[in-house]
Amino acid sequence: MKAAFHTLGCKVNQYETESLKEQFLELGYQIVPEDEQADVYVINTCTVTNLADRKSRQFIRRAHRNNPDAVIAVTGCYIQMNPEEAAGIEGVDVVCGINEKNRLASLVQQFQKDRRKQIRIRAYEELKEYEDSGIISAMESRSRAYVKIEEGCDRFCSYCIIPYARGRVRSRDEEEIVREVTGLVEQGYPEIVLTGINTALYGKERGELGIAGLLARLEALPGDFRIRLSSLEPTVIDAEYVKGLMGFSRLCHHLHLSIQSGSDTVLVRMNRRYTRKDYLDIVSVLREFDPHYGISTDIIVGFPGETEEEFQDSLSMIREAGFCRVHGFRYSMRKGTRAAAMQDQIPGSVKQARIEALQDAAAEQDLNFRRQCLGTSRRVLFETYDEAAGEASGYADNYLRIYVPGGAELVQSFYDVKLLEVYKDGVRGELL
Repeated sequence: MKAAFHTLGCKVNQYETESLKEQFLELGYQIVPEDEQADVYVINTCTVTNLADRKSRQFIRRAHRNNPDAVIAVTGCYIQMNPEEAAGIEGVDVVCGINEKNRLASLVQQFQKDRRKQIRIRAYEELKEYEDSGIISAMESRSRAYVKIEEGCDRFCSYCIIPYARGRVRSRDEEEIVREVTGLVEQGYPEIVLTGINTALYGKERGELGIAGLLARLEALPGDFRIRLSSLEPTVIDAEYVKGLMGFSRLCHHLHLSIQSGSDTVLVRMNRRYTRKDYLDIVSVLREFDPHYGISTDIIVGFPGETEEEFQDSLSMIREAGFCRVHGFRYSMRKGTRAAAMQDQIPGSVKQARIEALQDAAAEQDLNFRRQCLGTSRRVLFETYDEAAGEASGYADNYLRIYVPGGAELVQSFYDVKLLEVYKDGVRGELL
């Protein structure tokens, strides 16, 4: 039997899909690419925006068209929020919510046995315990391995549906995390990415808020590897918290810190629990430690009531913080959130104009950041080799894309590189 997988959304979903693949492998299934005909299609969905919902439905229908006789199993946040809608899509046979994914492969087998639709959904209020999917032994990428450390969020930003989809904060057992990281490092993965719905909340429900203790355990493990945090939330952390992370030598000099808006008044309406100054205080700590520390972020444009002045605050924040990368999003109304009921919803044409202006400002700042790094040296993990171009590429610790002349022997290894010139979407350098 052949099983194919498609993942939408965040790094947590990517990690969970790898766990699902291992379930199917243990039951004797062969994993095939999603564009091949399979006996089982598993779609791990997202619901962060209306577009994510639509894409989730599209991929479900596409899988059914690929093979009308295949078993279609769906899981993820869209399924958790819309189980009846998902179950009604033609071809869907198995519907599996959050905290039920460990049962997905067995539910597929049960359907194959009795041909009765399988639906397993727990209500938001019941999502109280971390669902441990076991130790993941391998991933598609041979350079970067994701390790999930936490589930759920309790921040309830006014625009966000994810706390309702994922439930309250649940932290993974530290010993399980250490065992998984140890195994991945022993297999040769040189970069470990710690991920979760809100990783800064790790340990909160146990009264142990903070990842410093976990990082100390991972720091002490043997092997040549580095640790990257997928993100930290300024709704949880502050400048003092970040100072405590600077002593971990394995930790990459890059953080994804979602600011969402550069305007204090918009941040209040978003229920983000920090100010522009609070955010810039974190930036100052990082840049004092390393002037070329990579800071990426997310910014929403067209939030209800956003004035031109408030939007300009976001544009100026891009320059002031000196981001290495900005992900811009148009505000998307999510039914069930407080922002959906707010007055002064912004017209689509205004959102479009603002996202274009934001993307222009982000591109300019991206170029500025790369130029500022020229003449310096960074440690780079090379991940790919382009034979036609005769060059290898990878990422520096500060998340800058680096290209050097060289061969396939560089891939999956660390090298010190001097940065020479802006090139493609990154910087060209030379090995030291």
